Amino acid sequence: MAEAERTIDTPDSPDPAGAASAPGGEHDDQRDAVAGAVADGEGTPVPRGKRRIAVLLAVAAFAYALDLGSKLLVVAKLEHHEPINVIGEWLRFEAIRNPGAAFGVGEAFTVIFTLIAATVIVVIIRLARKLYSAPWAIALGLLLGGALGNLTDRIFRAPGVFEGAVVDFIAPKGFAVFNLADSAIVCGGILIVLLSFRGLDPDGTVHKD
Repeated sequence: MAEAERTIDTPDSPDPAGAASAPGGEHDDQRDAVAGAVADGEGTPVPRGKRRIAVLLAVAAFAYALDLGSKLLVVAKLEHHEPINVIGEWLRFEAIRNPGAAFGVGEAFTVIFTLIAATVIVVIIRLARKLYSAPWAIALGLLLGGALGNLTDRIFRAPGVFEGAVVDFIAPKGFAVFNLADSAIVCGGILIVLLSFRGLDPDGTVHKD
């Protein structure tokens, strides 16, 4: 009878205090999931769930690989050749070396933009420790992949380390020439703005103003 009473009285969910004392690895995720049941603007618990680092890394790797592959192809097949019209005069591919920031801005500050890109990467990596939202993981993954793509050019392309010119090739009519890394950064930034307006935080909690 005593054993049956102990079975009935056993809680189905782990004790938060016990979870907090669990060491490393899987126990850390369990602890964070328990500690992550925070309240939104109306006091409703919002469980964080699992970290979304794998989603962030997968999106970043895809964006980076796509950007790097496109630049290698452009340098090999398009540089020093006539531009290719894709949609008449409205869109063409034209290889351009850009020492400035995205869309050709600030050509005199190549080193500064390189340091900014490196700083953005470090900030995203640090933020990943508190990342529980899949949409935020996608947004930050786009930013990370784009930043890595252009930073690779800054480091490894001429005229030198940290001063390399970025390869741009997408040339819409009446607009600056850009590349897929720039596109990833812009899309990631727009997604972050939308998520912020919706009140969704990187840790998965929702707040209402």
